[in-house]
Amino acid sequence: MRLAIGSDHRGLAVKNRVAELLKQAGHTYEDFGVYTEERADYPQIAKKVGQAVAGGKFERGILVCGTGIGMCIVANKVKGIRAAMAFNTFSASRARQHNDANILCLGGENDQSQLPEMINAFLTCEFEGGRHQQRLDMIREMEK
Repeated sequence: MRLAIGSDHRGLAVKNRVAELLKQAGHTYEDFGVYTEERADYPQIAKKVGQAVAGGKFERGILVCGTGIGMCIVANKVKGIRAAMAFNTFSASRARQHNDANILCLGGENDQSQLPEMINAFLTCEFEGGRHQQRLDMIREMEK
C-alpha cells in the first residue's frame, strides 16, 4: 500500500515510528513533513496530505500532531477525506470498518502502547459496506 504521512513538531517522534512500522510491513510512503522539532503549523501539513490522498496519489494517509485533533479537523476540510482520530486498536479498526476512513489521525502526546496494532488495523481492516455505505453516500451528498 502507498501512504502519505505527515506531522507537526509535536507529532514528529510518533510519525517517525509510524514510518518504521510501515517499512517493516512492506508499505511505501511519502513523508510530507515536518522533519525537525522546530515549531510548525499543522494545517499546512494536513492540507497537503489530505489533497494527496483525495487526489488518488496515495491509498491512505496518517497524520500526527500533539493530540491528533487539529490534524483531523483540517484533513476533514478536504473534499473526499474521511479522517478519523484513533486512541486504540478498536477505534482504528472501526474507523475503517464503519467509516471507510482514508486518513488516520494520531496524537503524539497520547498513549502509544497500541501503536503497532493501531497502524495494522488501519491498514488491514476492510470497509464493511451495507448500512455504512448509505451513510457515506450521505456524506458525499453533503460535499457537493
